[in-house]
Amino acid sequence: MARREKSVTREPLPKGFFTIWITVALDLVGFGIVVPILGRYAERFGASGLEVGLLFASFSLAQLVFSPILGKLSDRIGRKPVILISLLGTAIGSFVTGAAGALWVLFLGRVLDGASGASVAVAQGAVTDVAAPHERPRLLGLLGAAFGVGFVVGPALGGLAALGGEHLPFYVAGTVALINAVVAFFRLPETRPVEARVMANELRASDQGKVRLWGLAVAGFTAIVAFSGFESTFSLLAGDRFDLTEASVAAVFVGVGLTLVGVQTLLVRPVNSAWGTERSVQAGLALNTAGLVVLSRAEQWPFLVVALLLLTVGQGLVTPNLSALVSGRVPDHRRGEALGFQQGVNAVGRVAGPAVAGLLYDHVSVGAPYLVGGALCGVALLVVSGAHASHS
Repeated sequence: MARREKSVTREPLPKGFFTIWITVALDLVGFGIVVPILGRYAERFGASGLEVGLLFASFSLAQLVFSPILGKLSDRIGRKPVILISLLGTAIGSFVTGAAGALWVLFLGRVLDGASGASVAVAQGAVTDVAAPHERPRLLGLLGAAFGVGFVVGPALGGLAALGGEHLPFYVAGTVALINAVVAFFRLPETRPVEARVMANELRASDQGKVRLWGLAVAGFTAIVAFSGFESTFSLLAGDRFDLTEASVAAVFVGVGLTLVGVQTLLVRPVNSAWGTERSVQAGLALNTAGLVVLSRAEQWPFLVVALLLLTVGQGLVTPNLSALVSGRVPDHRRGEALGFQQGVNAVGRVAGPAVAGLLYDHVSVGAPYLVGGALCGVALLVVSGAHASHS
């Protein structure tokens, strides 16, 4: 009984959590400034559609390679220095992108930015350092709400900055990252004690490396592919089936973003307290599957609303709980590396998802991307259920 009271009673936020949250939110504001305008910016260098796609892919591939490396480094030398390195690298990448005079320099800027893109994973590691295991899903959910803030504020700032010239948004993004690094230098706490770092280095010397994360990585990858495929093609479906304008589609996405923030701040904790981390992930994936299947058939407003609600609530449950599962599945001295690996895999999923969904939409049918996405979420559900059974 006492144990249940502990899991239900709301605990205060750990010291330094708000500073970590602000650091992540500002980093994502900078990312949100750049992404919506990058394709148009690349066209001034004569980039083709394929080259624009490769430009986005280069960021994610660099993130796939370097996020585990920086995560591993954060296990050894501490979270704060690696977050500072990431923010400074992001600033340099943004400035290089803004100053680019040729397409290859633009690629260089995106690779530098992607290679520095471990700040979110390392921030997740910092949160897991200061949170008890039963509190990690709630705090990771609150940290996930920073994504919603970043992707609402960022594009708005980018649009305003673009009025001053096509280079300016990238300089604004670099300045945001640079200011963030300065503030983090003075305000961000180091959550990994010296003793833990010393022990991590000692344990690594005899580490057998038998950490099984591939099941969770496959689950996370397929879920991200499905959700990012929905994000990239929804505007097409909304126009073809519901005659929505661009402004109306934008309003829908604002609603989706706000719902995600609401789920991650208000719903993750009670659901996790009632069902546990594994079952919360399973419930989220089941909701994603149902939402995508309904969306594939939706031709009337009530079905569209139900589909979006199922999908948004499901994704809001999956993201923080899956990170909590990853952090709990590895020894303490490899947690940053594992979360970095997860972030890198997710980044590749965000490239693959839109590409696959676009092909299906163009060459199969309007509903095909969502049926395939629902199937992928079903696969992820089976993988997570199997992983849970093997650890029970």
